Amino acid sequence: MTMKKTLNNLAKFLLLLVLVTGCQDDDKSFGDLTAPSNLTASYEIIGQDADNPNGDGSGKVALTAQADNAVSYRFVFPDNTSNTVTSGQYTKRFTTEGINSYEVVVVAYGKGGVSTSTTLLVEDVLSNFNDPVTTELLTNNSSKTWYWAAATQGHLGVGPNTVDGNNYYPDWYAAAPFEKAGAESSSCIYEDELTFTLEGENTIKYTLNNGSGTFFNVDYVSVAGGNATEDTCYEYDTSGEKTVLLGPAESVVAEENTTGTAMTFSDGGFMGYYVGATTYEILDISETQMTVRAVQGSNSELAWYHIFTTQPPIADDGPVYDNLIWSDEFDVDGAPDATKWNMEIGNGTNGWGNNELQYYRAENATVEGGFLKITAKKEPFNGYQYTSARMTTHNHLDFTYGKVEVRAKLPSGGGTWPAIWMLGSNYTTNEWPACGEIDIMEHVGNDQNTIHGTLHYPGNSGGNGNTSSTVVEGVSEEFHVYSVYWSPDIIRFYVDDNEFKTFANTESVPFNWDFFVILNVAMGGTFGGDIDPNFEESTMEVDYVKVYQEQE
Repeated sequence: MTMKKTLNNLAKFLLLLVLVTGCQDDDKSFGDLTAPSNLTASYEIIGQDADNPNGDGSGKVALTAQADNAVSYRFVFPDNTSNTVTSGQYTKRFTTEGINSYEVVVVAYGKGGVSTSTTLLVEDVLSNFNDPVTTELLTNNSSKTWYWAAATQGHLGVGPNTVDGNNYYPDWYAAAPFEKAGAESSSCIYEDELTFTLEGENTIKYTLNNGSGTFFNVDYVSVAGGNATEDTCYEYDTSGEKTVLLGPAESVVAEENTTGTAMTFSDGGFMGYYVGATTYEILDISETQMTVRAVQGSNSELAWYHIFTTQPPIADDGPVYDNLIWSDEFDVDGAPDATKWNMEIGNGTNGWGNNELQYYRAENATVEGGFLKITAKKEPFNGYQYTSARMTTHNHLDFTYGKVEVRAKLPSGGGTWPAIWMLGSNYTTNEWPACGEIDIMEHVGNDQNTIHGTLHYPGNSGGNGNTSSTVVEGVSEEFHVYSVYWSPDIIRFYVDDNEFKTFANTESVPFNWDFFVILNVAMGGTFGGDIDPNFEESTMEVDYVKVYQEQE
């Protein structure tokens, strides 16, 4: 049996935002300006019954308002959000965890904006929603600024909002890296700075600093007073702090492709690109990257996708590295080419400084069928329980600046730690981390499919490395291209041409002299973690290693 609570009109008062107050002469353009009367407001907690007196835990409440002479109704909530409807009916999801009561201001508007208001007390609503992980990733439990992932394919895109098919990716359009930087009508988008700040328990504030303008979807250019026939940048005031509510996502996206959490912004807040949406479903979020999905306000069949990163977009006109100066495509079976590679043997000092548990042997690296295969094995050797291989180009290939591409399929299994990286060639006289280290790709089997790109240098070494990560499905089942672009001004990290980390190179960091390439698979250690007791062996396969520099 559904229980329903009704609160009659307690008082007639006007909100500060209402422009028309008190008695006034009739405005002939509107006719008789009669304030709505007999305003009543009621609510029904969704899922409330004898066994669930506080509802089903969704936090949903169906609100109803009625008044004579009303043309629209506005519900104003204590979380600083509001909604205006003509029907007088609106369903609100309250997301504060536990059983809580809320005061809702209900405003009935008549012709010309005259209004009558009341307060509705919504009592004892149960919400089971709780997502502290997203809160921490979004705000760093303090304040965090996000930017458009301009260098990533599909950082802005659109697809169908349907139950069937691929409904979590921009099937219809996906912007190419920095695509919007070249067109005057859309170049403002990459200036956006989206800052999320945690203020008290479960209270997130949001500000959008969008520099010179807002990028408007063509269906909404009139909001900015424009009349363009395509998406266009307009001056638009986005100042002021908004409130962001985290709550359960109401979505057609399959559970495995979403976090299940959505952000709702107060007072018309939005995430940089104006598509008439104030709610954004978080499909994926990490410390450095976030993918969101929003349904267009004027067309519920369209879903927009945005990818943000904690790295500011840097579009530089740096050198073009397209001259292949060195490569190994592993087309001769046997041991790796000794004119290109050095095989490092042993366990180094303290497991190569990382408490690694393998003993490196030349025999664990072979070339077969056009692929280099570095195999980590569970086998006793020289006092160690695991063997693997590590190989370098030092004194065969040492170079400053360029582009490195490695196409590889990674090993799997708890404790595996494959790496494709570079080390400053002066490491013997300029001791690490002063020599510099560029980790193009690191992966650990205990966190399958998460790819890390990291820079180590004084002040940012070991566990404090300057790092970013991205999730790439199937890294141990399929080949992917891991690459780095390294110039005097910038270092960019990519997987399959999708950039996931940008670093501004300067003279103050050790990335402006010769480096060499290293390939290895470690076991365990400070980053690899615990080794699966059932691990037997696994292989990193490398299709090619290519190094490019400028044309002379």
